[in-house]
Amino acid sequence: MNRSQSAQPRRYDAQAIARHFRRRPLQVIWRALVIIWYLGGFFLALNLDKWFKREEANRLKRARQLCSVLTRLGPTYIKVGQALSTRPDLLRPDYMDELTRLQDSLPSFPNAIADQIIETELGRLPNEIYSSISPQPIAAASLGQVYRAKLHTGEEVAVKVQRPNLLPVITCDLCLMRWGAVWLAPCLPLNLGHDLTLIVDEFGTKLFEEIDYLNEGRNAERFAANFQNDPRVKVPAIYWRYSSHRVLTLEWIDGIKLTDTERIRQANLDQDVLIEIGVTAGLQQLLEFGFFHADPHPGNLFALRDGRMAYIDFGMMDQLNQDTKETLVDSVVHLINRDYPKLAQDFIWLGFLTPDIDITPIAPALELVLGEAIGASVGDFNFKTITDRFSELMYDYPFRVPAKFALIIRSLITQEGVALSLNPNFKIVEIAYPYVARRLLTGETASFRRRLLDILFKDGKFQWQRLENLITIARSDGSFDLIPTASLGLQYLLSEEGQYLRRQLLIALTEDDRLHTEEVRRLWELIKNDLTPSQLLGVAWEAFSDFSRERAAAFMPAAVAGFTTALKA
Repeated sequence: MNRSQSAQPRRYDAQAIARHFRRRPLQVIWRALVIIWYLGGFFLALNLDKWFKREEANRLKRARQLCSVLTRLGPTYIKVGQALSTRPDLLRPDYMDELTRLQDSLPSFPNAIADQIIETELGRLPNEIYSSISPQPIAAASLGQVYRAKLHTGEEVAVKVQRPNLLPVITCDLCLMRWGAVWLAPCLPLNLGHDLTLIVDEFGTKLFEEIDYLNEGRNAERFAANFQNDPRVKVPAIYWRYSSHRVLTLEWIDGIKLTDTERIRQANLDQDVLIEIGVTAGLQQLLEFGFFHADPHPGNLFALRDGRMAYIDFGMMDQLNQDTKETLVDSVVHLINRDYPKLAQDFIWLGFLTPDIDITPIAPALELVLGEAIGASVGDFNFKTITDRFSELMYDYPFRVPAKFALIIRSLITQEGVALSLNPNFKIVEIAYPYVARRLLTGETASFRRRLLDILFKDGKFQWQRLENLITIARSDGSFDLIPTASLGLQYLLSEEGQYLRRQLLIALTEDDRLHTEEVRRLWELIKNDLTPSQLLGVAWEAFSDFSRERAAAFMPAAVAGFTTALKA
């Protein structure tokens, strides 16, 4: 690594940046004047339209002007525009459509500068590394531009080269943003200014991670490892020998952008299958791996001609811990089941509400706002509508959006938007809820199994209908196999952990002074085609294989006692 690169900070430090620019006031003042000039001109034009009643006539013109202003202000503001392009709760559709141009259709910098950066970073001339390289970049983004090249060994590669002088511009902009957040927060409506400096800090942290291409390469390999058993997801390989902090050489992806519906149809690709791959992969990232692509805009998702989906650009990633993953599962189920008091509690655990808040008035407000958004059926649910309606609550109740969840919301809405471009009738819950149902039914962790119990029991009574709904929804996906799930369920039932469930099931079968044979019959009708007698024996043998004689002896008296108690009750 050369000396200039080794001297550059690799992590965002708001205090260090502030100290740095306190010694350079003229640089900060000049940059502030430039920002005020461009943004001030845009907001003045908006107000003139309002005063002269030309808002509707000039709406598209102003959207284009905003796109131009952000481009002129450089990489930091382009990244802000990219984030806004996926926020229907903050911008009108025409503005969002125009800002999508910021994803990968930006002005490029000269090839001579790119060649110099490659030579400085990799220690060799470009023609010593690549046998051929495109005469012009094939894409230019906010932080760098991409060339198509071929190694001397014959592999086709993409070469990402970072824009020159990127770090000084970004650090100055972040310093001004943080200063502005401190002064603007008290002037903003309720909650919109809450934790504004934390949002800037989160943005700065992610931006610093994104401009380190070695970090991006490591992210790509970790992402690929998570999906190594899923042949439908493609991640480009990294050529570490030809990569550095500012140059990244990776496998060339010859694909079709997911938003290019015409080319997808011409390639005879099944759009619904692509949607399922994208949504399922997105849910796995959030709820299984806890490591998710935080910038899945249309420029980063490609359909391959063999039916796979490829992800590129792993600069902006984020992580979730196990508790957060499981609470997200809870919130989806509670929303679909319209259990608004528990949904309000989920918001506390996720950080949208403070622990000391009284949720008594919030639960009815959630029902009023979100109940209509969900619609009359599960299939009417979509994240865009939920986000639009949820934004209404921000002004009346002390909700806040934690910095981490701004990325999650952005990721979900973006993926739903891409899916809707492929199929306007797409409903994300048709894939999301069966996935959540499978996760709950398989119960690979003790905490997930406890959450399943919370769903199946209400006020101490077993909810037969909910179990039927879960199985029905899970079986709506052809990939759901009931046999492993039944095996896991029986193992759990016979375990020490399942003692409570054994007792509750016996009570459920005999509650209200009757045997609930009708409910059992309905369940059997639901699953009988998936369970043959030989399969049932296999499931039972697998469940009992680890069940010791001592544990069996201990289990039988407990089971008899529980059944006797239930009959007496």
